[in-house]
Amino acid sequence: LNKPEWYLTQVLMWIGNHAKFLDDKIQPILDKAGSSVNAGLEFSRALVMLILEKLAADIPCLLYDDTLFCHLVDEVLLFERELYSVHGYLSSFPSCMHILSEESCFQRWLTVEKKFALQKMDSMLSSEAAWISQYKDITDVDEMKVPDCAETFMTLLLVITDRYKNLPTASRKLQFLGLQKELVDDFRIRLTQVMKEETRASLGFRYCAILNAVNYIATVLVDWADNV
Repeated sequence: LNKPEWYLTQVLMWIGNHAKFLDDKIQPILDKAGSSVNAGLEFSRALVMLILEKLAADIPCLLYDDTLFCHLVDEVLLFERELYSVHGYLSSFPSCMHILSEESCFQRWLTVEKKFALQKMDSMLSSEAAWISQYKDITDVDEMKVPDCAETFMTLLLVITDRYKNLPTASRKLQFLGLQKELVDDFRIRLTQVMKEETRASLGFRYCAILNAVNYIATVLVDWADNV
């Protein structure tokens, strides 16, 4: 249960190791028989079905262990990425994302994703470098003077998007988008609270950094909206 990477990696190895044999020996037989079946893809699909059976059996045992559940999701997402990008798996085929989209599993995924995102936000805002730009010494890169916490927060949103972008239905993606909106609002409230502490020094370093953070986040969100 605590090492899903073992069987996920094994399946990827089987797919890779059998690719040449299937292409060179099996595919010509299918082609000669007039079949439209792709041997490599069908082999991959059969192995993925085994993965789905394994996940369906394991996930109920992991739902209430945040660490193990999060690790499983991370490994499944890595597996999916390699399956599609390296082995040409088809989006129309059965996928691990269908298992993660099932109601009980999906709601747990959302909950855990939010929990770890909030922990990350706590960490980034309490960091000594929270209000300092990563590029403060490189003027041509740092026109907006973006504090580290704002860049880290936007990276967090990007990572979440990357994790859910291959979900099979728009409704599930919209639920993750709702989570991201909650995180943006939570971050806004945190910035407001810090700003109130800084009102006596409205031209102080941290006050200006907050204004730069708000400007940067608003600019990036508009840019993302334009590119949807």
